[in-house]
Amino acid sequence: MFNKDDFKAVNAIRTLSIAQIEKANSGHPGLPMGASPMAYALFNKVLKANPSNPSFFNRDRFVLSAGHGSAMLYALLHLSGYGVGIEDLKNFRQIGSITPGHPELGLTPGVEVVTGPLGQGIAQSVGLAAAEKHLAGLYNKEDIKIIDHYTYAICGDGDLMEGVSYEAMSLAGHLKLDKLIILYDSNDICLDGNLSTSFSESVKDRVLAQNWAYDRVEDGEDLEAILKAIEKAKENDKPSLIEIKTVIGFGSKNQGTNKVHGAPIGREDFEFAKKAYEWEDDDFVISDDIYETFKNGIGKRGAEANAAWDKLLEEYAEKYPVDYKELMAGINRELPENFLDQVKKYSHEDKPIATRASSGEILQDLAKVSRNIWGGSADLFSSNKTNIVDSVSFKDDPAGRNIWYGVREFAMAAIGNGIMAHGGSFHHVSTFFVFADYLKAAVRLSALSNLPLSYVMTHDSVAVGEDGPTHEPIEQLAMLRSIPNTLVLRPADANETRLAWKIALESKDKPVVIALTRQNVPNLEETEGLKSIEKGAYIIKDVENPELILIATGSEVAVAIECAKVLEEEGKAVRVVSMPSMELFRAQDASYKEKILPSEVRNRVSIEMGTSFGWGEFTGLDGLNISIDRFGISGPGGDVAKKLGFNTEDIVARIKQKFY
Repeated sequence: MFNKDDFKAVNAIRTLSIAQIEKANSGHPGLPMGASPMAYALFNKVLKANPSNPSFFNRDRFVLSAGHGSAMLYALLHLSGYGVGIEDLKNFRQIGSITPGHPELGLTPGVEVVTGPLGQGIAQSVGLAAAEKHLAGLYNKEDIKIIDHYTYAICGDGDLMEGVSYEAMSLAGHLKLDKLIILYDSNDICLDGNLSTSFSESVKDRVLAQNWAYDRVEDGEDLEAILKAIEKAKENDKPSLIEIKTVIGFGSKNQGTNKVHGAPIGREDFEFAKKAYEWEDDDFVISDDIYETFKNGIGKRGAEANAAWDKLLEEYAEKYPVDYKELMAGINRELPENFLDQVKKYSHEDKPIATRASSGEILQDLAKVSRNIWGGSADLFSSNKTNIVDSVSFKDDPAGRNIWYGVREFAMAAIGNGIMAHGGSFHHVSTFFVFADYLKAAVRLSALSNLPLSYVMTHDSVAVGEDGPTHEPIEQLAMLRSIPNTLVLRPADANETRLAWKIALESKDKPVVIALTRQNVPNLEETEGLKSIEKGAYIIKDVENPELILIATGSEVAVAIECAKVLEEEGKAVRVVSMPSMELFRAQDASYKEKILPSEVRNRVSIEMGTSFGWGEFTGLDGLNISIDRFGISGPGGDVAKKLGFNTEDIVARIKQKFY
C-alpha cells in the first residue's frame, strides 16, 4: 500500500519539523524525527478529518499528547492543507505566531486540545472518546449513525509516567471506550537519559490490567505494520494502545540518545540527517508531488466524509427533527430562552438548606431543560449532589448522564476538558473543594483552552468540621481566583446558587467554579427577587450614607447581615455587599464599582472563611480582613467556625475594636 511517495512524505514531515526548530533555535526534534512515520500513517491513511473544514463535527479527533513534539504536528497540518502556511512554520515559537511551543486550542487550525503538560493529553483523549460515545448513545438511530468517529493520540514515555495517565486510562478501560486508540512512541529515552533510570514497568501488562487492548510494532519505520496495527485496533471492543518501537532523533548523529530530545541538533547534524533521509531540497521547500500525496490522502478522504455527513445530517433533520434540534443546540452550546424560569426558586420561609443540596435540586430542574447536560463526580455523588437522579450511569448506558469518575480528581477534570473540547454537551465535574489542589493543573488548562467546564466543589470551608484540617479549605479560594480566565462563584444561599448555575451554563469561553457549603444556610429574604449575580457583587443590605461596608461571600453573607443589624442597633450606618465573584466584579466599569464600594467609605471589612490573601484589593489600606490564615481544626463544624472567630459576637467585637 505504501510507496516511495509515502516515504518521501514522511521525510517531508521530519525535515519541516527540524527546519522549524533550527530557525527558532528552540524546540524538541527527537520526537518528530522518530515518530513521523506513525504520524503519517495515521494522518494520511486513516484519519477522517477535513483540512478545509477543521470544525467538521463528525471528524476523528487527534491529540499529540507529547505536545513538546509540536513541530511535527504543525508540519502535518501544513502538508495536509489546514490553514497553517510555510510562513507560520518559519515563525515557530515566535510571539504572535499560530505555531507556539506547545499546541494551543483555538490558535492553530486542526489542534483539538492544549497539550504539553504530560499526561493531560491522554486524559483529554479519554474525554473526547467519552463525549463521542455519549452523543452517539443520545442521538444515533438504527438507520442513521449521526455521531460515529474515533479519537487517536500519540503519547510518549513521559505521558505514561504521569499519574494522571494512570487514572484516565484506568477509567477508559472500565468504560470500554472502544473508539480510543493511542499510539505509544516507545523509544527508551527520557529527557535526562535512558528511560531505565526512572521507568521499568511493563506497559503491556499495565494496559492489559486496565482492560485495554495491546499491540506492538517492532519497527517504527514500518508503515505497513503501523497501519495494520491501527486497523486491527479499530476492531477491538475496548480502548487500544499500540506500542511502536522508535529511535528518538532518527537520522541524527546522536539518534537514540537524550541529546536529541529537547534542543536543536544544529546545522551540521541537520545536513547529516537530510542525507540519511535522501532529502535534497532546501529548508521549508516542499515539492508539489508531496502536497499532492496529502491532497489525495487526508484531503480527499476528509472532504468526502464531510460531504457525506452533511447529507446524512439533512436526512436526520427531516426524519428526527426534535433530536436534530437538540443535537444542534448542544453543538452550539445553546439553551432554551428563559430556561431559568423552569428552575426552582427559594423563599426565606423555606428551611435552611446547604448550598450543595439546593444546587442538587436546581440541577434536577436544569437536566429537564436540556438532555445535553451531564456530569460526574470523583466518588462523591452522595456528597456533591451532582448526579442526575432520573438517569443511569454512562457505563451502563452510553446515553446515561452520570459518570462515576471514582477517586480520580485530576483525571476527572482533564477528561472533562476533553469532553468540552469535543463539543456537543454541557458537562460538570465535582469533588470536595479542598481537592481543588489535586485538579488545579486541569483547571489551568480549562482556562488556557477557553473551555467552559463547570466545576462543582462542595464542603467549601472550615465548617466541614470533624474531618479536620486535611479537608478544610483555606487557600483554595485564593488559588483558583488567581488563575486567569477563570470564574469562581461562592453563592450565599439557594437563590444565588441558582444564578451561579446560570452563569456556568451560559459561559462560552471560561471554566466556572461553584463553591458550595456542606452546612445548612438560611435562604435570605434579600435574594428572593434577585435577577442576576453577573456583576459579581451587589448591595444586599443598605442604609443611607453608609459609614462602614461589610463584604462577604458564601455562607458568611448571612453572618455579615446579622453583624450589620447588631451594629445598626448601636447607631452605626452599615452596608452589606455580597460578592459571589471577585472576577466578575473586577470586570465591571468604574461607575459600578464606585456605586457598590464608594471610595469615600474607607472603613471596609471582608468576611470569608479562608485566607485573607487577595482581599486587600477591596478593603484597602484602612480595611479589616476577617479571615483564616492558618489551617483548620477538627470538631463539629459550628464549633470550629466559632473557635476560629466566625460568629456574630466575635466579628462585631473585631469591627468595633478596629473602627469605633
